[in-house]
Amino acid sequence: MWSLRSPWSRRSLAGQFLAFQLVVVAVVLVAVAAVSVNQSTKEFRDVRGQRMIAVAENLASTPIVRERFADPFAAQILAPDVDRAVALSGAGVADLADPSGLVRVSSDPSRIGQILDLKDSGAKEGRAWFGDLDVDGVHSLAGQVPINDVNGVVLAIVSVSERYPSVWQLLSGAGERLLLYLGLGAALGMLASWLLSRRIKRQTRGLEIAEIASLADHREALLHSIREGVVAVNNDGVITVLNDSAQALLDVTPTAVGRRVAEVGLDPAVTEFLLSGEDGRAAQSDVVIVTGTRVLALNRRSATSQGQRIGSVTTMRDSTELASMQGQLSSHKSVTDTLRAQTHEFANQLHTISGLVQLGEFDSVHDFVGALTRRRAEISDAVTQHISDPAVAALLIAKTTLAAESGVALTIAPDSRLSALDPALATDVITLLGNLIDNAVDVSEGSREAHVTIHLDDLAGMTISVTDSGPGVPEHLREAIFARGVTSKPEVPGGRGIGLALVRLVSAQLGGMVDVADAPSGGACFRVTLPPTRLVDHA
Repeated sequence: MWSLRSPWSRRSLAGQFLAFQLVVVAVVLVAVAAVSVNQSTKEFRDVRGQRMIAVAENLASTPIVRERFADPFAAQILAPDVDRAVALSGAGVADLADPSGLVRVSSDPSRIGQILDLKDSGAKEGRAWFGDLDVDGVHSLAGQVPINDVNGVVLAIVSVSERYPSVWQLLSGAGERLLLYLGLGAALGMLASWLLSRRIKRQTRGLEIAEIASLADHREALLHSIREGVVAVNNDGVITVLNDSAQALLDVTPTAVGRRVAEVGLDPAVTEFLLSGEDGRAAQSDVVIVTGTRVLALNRRSATSQGQRIGSVTTMRDSTELASMQGQLSSHKSVTDTLRAQTHEFANQLHTISGLVQLGEFDSVHDFVGALTRRRAEISDAVTQHISDPAVAALLIAKTTLAAESGVALTIAPDSRLSALDPALATDVITLLGNLIDNAVDVSEGSREAHVTIHLDDLAGMTISVTDSGPGVPEHLREAIFARGVTSKPEVPGGRGIGLALVRLVSAQLGGMVDVADAPSGGACFRVTLPPTRLVDHA
């Protein structure tokens, strides 16, 4: 098939660059030559112009010229003197004209009777002058001097002219060195252009412009079509790549590309993670970071080119739904653990009742069952007299039994109060309360006088406080325990990983917030505050 591309477009990238560089070298050489010609022309005009005036003055001061210029036979009488002036000066033409410009004597007999161009000359006013004239159609440099009488009246005009040299003559007159320098410049320019074109060919791995453009288009299409977010950061902390998914996950615009990570307005935990690769830290996988509205799982790898580190590439995926499912799974697991604990407890109680029956101690059986009934009623009453929502109350009753199995006393603050909730809100409250209680029981287990205290209040919005008897949370980790975790491990330093992260996410989705402080009696106090607009009282 015939190619419709031009011969220029069919050239290789290196060939096009070489041709372009050669054109640049040629333009530079022409510019240098033009400057040299201009300077030589100016020098010729200044030097030779004064020379033409000197020759004209010398001819005008010759006695025989002054005496016989008006003679009818002046052309024959003065010809030797005029020719001698031309021969000695190297001028082209010497003319002797009357004040009107009529040539009376000339070194070129064909010019006799012609009119000398005096329109720009100062000689007709009695002054010496040199400038450009067209002599017989030839661009020439002329010097003109008047012949004056004793009163200063112009009697005749002597004009001596020389044609301007050609461009080649001007370049030659500039000296052999200039030609040598121009030749060396051209040779070095062509050699440098050839070497540079070879280097470009190596750097582009032999790819042509169309192939490079195609690769760039494919790269952009792939980056912006994949579902995972991709963020590339160079060694200076500047974002170089940000695909569509990353823009949506981080809630930023495409204008973030080319700006520093710290200037884009990202969540502080995300900013810290993206910049943590600047110091060459090892790659990190499946790091969970919770922003105000999302749970993100991030992976970071260093990016290298030809053995040199050029930055880092971070991929991220939205794990919000997964975190919610994990929270629900944790709730189900908590219920399962509670049922298992209750099953174990009921089995022990049934064994005890069975033994008493076999011994015939029926009164003891009656007393034992009564004690169990009262104990269950006390636990239920302790919860239901403060908590009117059945789902939340059931959770607290189950958690009380489960905490007791771990040796931790779980109590509800006497001034707690919670009305019936909208089912959707109750589900969120159960997620918040369940994760906070699990965290508190875990850190309190094995401590002295292990206990967990819960306080609920819905008088102005909703406040959920969970206080434990654990070691507390160091101040420098109080933000990190809510923001970061590792999906492949159940715990991270300073927290329970996704559990506390889920607490922050749900709180933010409900328009509230969560924080942690030191408890008055030691340990930590986690506090969730929700706005009143989220509450629906069915009591």
